[in-house]
Amino acid sequence: MVNDKMAGLAGDVLLGGELSVHRLGFGAMRLTGAGIWGPPRDKKQALAVLRRAIELGVNFIDTADSYGPAVSEELIAEALFPYPSGLVIATKGGWNRPGPDQWTHDASPAHLRQAVEGSLKRLRVEQLSLYQLHIPDPAVSFDASVETLAELQNEGKIRLIGLSNVTQEHVERARRIVPIASVQNRYSFADREWDYVVDYCERDRIAFIPWYPLGAGAVAGEVLNQIADAHHAKPIQIALAWLLRRSPIMLPIPGTSSPQHIEQNVAAAAMDLTEREYDQLAAVRELVRPRRAAVGHAQSSDEGRQSSFMKRWTMT
Repeated sequence: MVNDKMAGLAGDVLLGGELSVHRLGFGAMRLTGAGIWGPPRDKKQALAVLRRAIELGVNFIDTADSYGPAVSEELIAEALFPYPSGLVIATKGGWNRPGPDQWTHDASPAHLRQAVEGSLKRLRVEQLSLYQLHIPDPAVSFDASVETLAELQNEGKIRLIGLSNVTQEHVERARRIVPIASVQNRYSFADREWDYVVDYCERDRIAFIPWYPLGAGAVAGEVLNQIADAHHAKPIQIALAWLLRRSPIMLPIPGTSSPQHIEQNVAAAAMDLTEREYDQLAAVRELVRPRRAAVGHAQSSDEGRQSSFMKRWTMT
């Protein structure tokens, strides 16, 4: 049975040394229409999912201006404003949306400034609690993108700054410009290409926000189903429980457009894997094949690093 405030059982993580949130959040991408485009098929249900998340104790919601575009942020404000005390809404910028399932880079200073202003207006806030560069732009200097966010922080429009879809080198470079509160990369028990980034974040107390938490592959499904059956649980609950145990800085943000599924996801906060079960899942390797090569390490030019990196990413 799912109890109210269950998300708190996952424990807390501190963002930027300032904002404490429960370690099981909610990702709001799937609240939009097909292709992450336009309004949801059932707006009433989308609003109900957001309100149910709060009832379950979720106090960290992740979104982006590109989800819809704009739709996800607008739904959050419609459902939850005025916001409950302690709720942290994180949003992102750096994409343009020409159409359904279409994403084009734009992390230029002008676009990021426009994006921040738009998010402030849609979310009905004077300051964005956590603003993340959605992805490095291969046509724009990474430093210029981060410097723009630092300027917006100095202007009081952003409280904390995060990065998404980045290498460790990106994080290190950004931290020479401004403190980084969080990193959001694809990660799961079956897809640990970014293990070294998780370890780096843990050492430096930077929150790590994994997306695509279920992973992929037949072997992964077999192992996951066996452990789920033993716990009388859903596979996604076991995948989330593994993430929560992986590191104290882990902040999963499973998303859904179903009130039933959000209850199932939040219930993972109460699950306790045995050491053997954790190791079984950790032993599943390369189901989402790593293609890191020398990205972020051997290449010297900013443009070369980012273009190579981008070939390996799908959007969050």
